[in-house]
Amino acid sequence: MPARRARVAWLLAAMSLLVGCAALPDFPEQGSGQWRPKPEIGPQAGPQPQVPNAPGLPGTPQEPGSPQGSPPSPPGPPRGCDDPDPAVVATCLEPITAIAVLPGGRSALVAERGGRILRVEKGVDPVEVASVQVDAAGEAGLSGLALSPSYGEDELIFAYVTTASENRVLRIAPGDEPKPVLAGIPRGSSGNSGALGIDGTGALMVATGDAGDPRSATDPASLAGKVLRIDTSGEAADDNPDPASRVVAAGLHAPTGMCSGAVAGSTWITDDDGDRDLLHRVVPGQPLGEPEWVWPERPGASGCTVMQGRAQVPLADTASIFALGLGPDGSFVGQPQTVPLPRYGRISAAAAGGGGVVWLGTSNTDGGKPISSDERVLRLPNIVGGGGGRD
Repeated sequence: MPARRARVAWLLAAMSLLVGCAALPDFPEQGSGQWRPKPEIGPQAGPQPQVPNAPGLPGTPQEPGSPQGSPPSPPGPPRGCDDPDPAVVATCLEPITAIAVLPGGRSALVAERGGRILRVEKGVDPVEVASVQVDAAGEAGLSGLALSPSYGEDELIFAYVTTASENRVLRIAPGDEPKPVLAGIPRGSSGNSGALGIDGTGALMVATGDAGDPRSATDPASLAGKVLRIDTSGEAADDNPDPASRVVAAGLHAPTGMCSGAVAGSTWITDDDGDRDLLHRVVPGQPLGEPEWVWPERPGASGCTVMQGRAQVPLADTASIFALGLGPDGSFVGQPQTVPLPRYGRISAAAAGGGGVVWLGTSNTDGGKPISSDERVLRLPNIVGGGGGRD
């Protein structure tokens, strides 16, 4: 009897086990080695900074003869003006204040603070396109550069310059002397920097400094501290909110750069109010208001460019690029990124090239730690990555 009871108990246990197994769900991946838990993505996740010359990143140059994917050897130090860094396009220039990439993206125009405009291209000696007389004292000189919206046909260049008596916008045609299209912008002991850009409609945008007098930035009778929107002849653009006025916004102090994105009528301006670095979004007809972004530590915001769905701002004093993702309406999305570029020092100008390439210029001889090949123009691929919306 005890043995019979044991056999019955064993049979009942076996039947229970079979029934339990039949109730388990079927996971085809189990035991195959292929299944992994789905990773959780937190709010901080996003595209990570991509630093040029880092192993395994898109656009990273490979050493000749080295296996694909192996880390390239870092470029050696420059010898005089000969810089072996593959990102360097031009060397031994003066401090660079603005860049305009030419159609095709292989070459660009660069503005030197001292008044020269040069055409630069990898493997080709820089060519002087124009030279203008400037007074570079008090945050001044040649500080803004833009191509005509129809540059492919007319090859016109616009420049923002400071003379001994005023700030002005020049129009430069091939083979002709530079001619002012907008003069009489006040100059002072400081606050003379300006910036130029072309908005999404083809109008020329002009950011002017306050000439050292913050009150003039809100004075409707003064062109100082304003955002102006003009045509290529210097007149108010036809579709300005007030067709009789060039002024579309007021309240700037010492603008350092300007860029426009795909959002209609949206222009970004970097500025310095003496206490903070600022990033303004300008919509013609709307008050400038509070800045969209503030750097209270004043890292030297020096220009901007909009590309791959991000506003990218060089920070000269921290040798880095700061990037903010832009949504379809121009609002910020995601987490900001700071991409350090210590190899190049003070980055003072930026412009978007095609295919995710950004052009940068340096100003290490203006308070930095220059090397023998400074100042340099750089051409770097995809250093930040895609952002939240359209360019």
